[in-house]
Amino acid sequence: MEMVVLDRDGVINHDSDHYIRSADEWLPIDGSIEAIACLSKAGFRIMVATNQSGLGRKLFDEYALAQMHQKLCSMVEDVGGVIDGVFYCPHTPQDCCDCRKPGVGLLQQIEREFDCSLHNCFFVGDSYKDVQSALTFGLAPVLVRTGKGLATENLLLSEGLSSVPVFDDLASAVKQLIIPSMTTTDA
Repeated sequence: MEMVVLDRDGVINHDSDHYIRSADEWLPIDGSIEAIACLSKAGFRIMVATNQSGLGRKLFDEYALAQMHQKLCSMVEDVGGVIDGVFYCPHTPQDCCDCRKPGVGLLQQIEREFDCSLHNCFFVGDSYKDVQSALTFGLAPVLVRTGKGLATENLLLSEGLSSVPVFDDLASAVKQLIIPSMTTTDA
């Protein structure tokens, strides 16, 4: 079974420069929940890999984060899908950990926990860090223009990384690239 790795803030839910601190503030981007369910129904295992430095900054606690992730998982389940795993880095950039993207520690955790290889799986993100993490670990990066995606798209073009596929949002990426890729590899 193939896996898809998704960043959270700016891909699945609306992002904020002031951090998403509670389940009430956690609001999905239009079409993202249905897109995740579509992936799940198509046979993909869904992994979320997200930097959550708000924990390290003491802006919210583990319980608040668990409530946000429960809200996400419940919304996906309500439309017939499943999120198989949520992996997060609680550290701030100053902590210099290996799990904070663009590091690959979260991806290594996924492989260990699910006894799998993520090589060539899609990694959908909105930030340059997501793209870097995907490329470093051998995943296929996909950029969405939601969240920080527009600024990241311009940065990718200036860095000569125009080969990274770019879509307006997660729903578009799923419909136009990820789901069609499954039918071509099964043929």
